[in-house]
Amino acid sequence: MIVLLSPSKTLNFEKNKTEIPFTQPQFMRETKQLVRIMKKKKVEELRSLMDISEKIAVLNVQRYREFSPDFDLSNAKQSVLAFKGDVYTGLNASQWNLENLNFAQDHLRILSGLYGLLRPLDLIMPYRLEMGVGLAHSKGNNLYKFWGNKLTNQLQTELKLMEHPIVLNLASQEYAKAIDFKTLKGKVIHFQFKEVRNGQLTFISFNAKKARGLMAQFIITPRCDKVEDLKAYNLENYLFDETLSSEDQFVFTR
Repeated sequence: MIVLLSPSKTLNFEKNKTEIPFTQPQFMRETKQLVRIMKKKKVEELRSLMDISEKIAVLNVQRYREFSPDFDLSNAKQSVLAFKGDVYTGLNASQWNLENLNFAQDHLRILSGLYGLLRPLDLIMPYRLEMGVGLAHSKGNNLYKFWGNKLTNQLQTELKLMEHPIVLNLASQEYAKAIDFKTLKGKVIHFQFKEVRNGQLTFISFNAKKARGLMAQFIITPRCDKVEDLKAYNLENYLFDETLSSEDQFVFTR
């Protein structure tokens, strides 16, 4: 079983309080190619490319100029601990023990515009590069074309080694588009989290992001490995809605 998450824009690069093992990202060759492109970007170019403020553009120009592929704990941090957004508030990985981290290393994957497909213990340096950005490169004009089928193929390779070849897609649409789910030789389940507002079921981005992280935590910390068990998820008052769900799409409402 593989759980897919999106990364977050918000980062936390404070030093870990305890010593935690780490690994190196699997797509460093591709990451270096993207960094070479990003190093050439000026502040105004980044502002336009990413639709960000001048302050954030200046910060990221500096980040790419200082980028070094020699990752260690002096300049990088484990991905699952470095991301800090709404999803990762729900995931709460900073409270995991080593057993949980090791389980997540085998079963959790984080999609990334710069790093491709990250394992939780893979080291990353601070960056900003969303998957949906229209970045021109030798293969086209966006990151979906840059990554092509590499991320899908990597997932397929990992699924072949699993007793239960299942992908649980908790990533946002922007990042999920980087995977060709139709070609994966395994079961794929997508998730939706909705809530009643003014008498109608509505998607609330902030709450849905946190719910995705909570679902990933629900899977990882008690070692949930059966699809049927996922329907018991009831954190933050969400409940499985059988009438709206299907075999490949689980909908939770509150």
